[in-house]
Amino acid sequence: MYDKVIWPEQYDPKLSALYALNDIDVKAPPEVVWRLLVDAENWSSYFPPEDRVKILTGESELATGTRFSRVTVGFPMTLNVTEYEPFTRLSWATTVDGDETGSSAYHGWVITPTDDGCHVLTEETQQGAFFVEELGRKYPGALYRYHQDWVERLARAAEAEVANRSA
Repeated sequence: MYDKVIWPEQYDPKLSALYALNDIDVKAPPEVVWRLLVDAENWSSYFPPEDRVKILTGESELATGTRFSRVTVGFPMTLNVTEYEPFTRLSWATTVDGDETGSSAYHGWVITPTDDGCHVLTEETQQGAFFVEELGRKYPGALYRYHQDWVERLARAAEAEVANRSA
């Protein structure tokens, strides 16, 4: 049994308009996956859609309290890291810049060691009119597909890093 995201009450999946869970087994240690996740400004090195990420609070990588921005599927967003447990848990809350409906999201990552490397699980909930319209009505299933692509590319990047080290 793998751990799951620890939800702040307002982001509980039972109360959210949209929810996605994606997971994958990775043949790389948690530390390798972790380095790729906290290096947010370089996510595009393995996941090209995340090519507009900027840490706003001066850190070189994500940490507790880090504020960062990203443009996801054409929409600018501001994010705040709310949970940071090295090599194990990383979560952030998201608001959509300029959205007057108060839409928000919560995205968490959980890394669990396994005999062959680690298991990576990511979950996200979204609330509010913006997300319901964009990802619920216009593009149903898009959140799940986007995250599935992300976890698969993350796994390949981590496994390639391990392979390059041992070559």
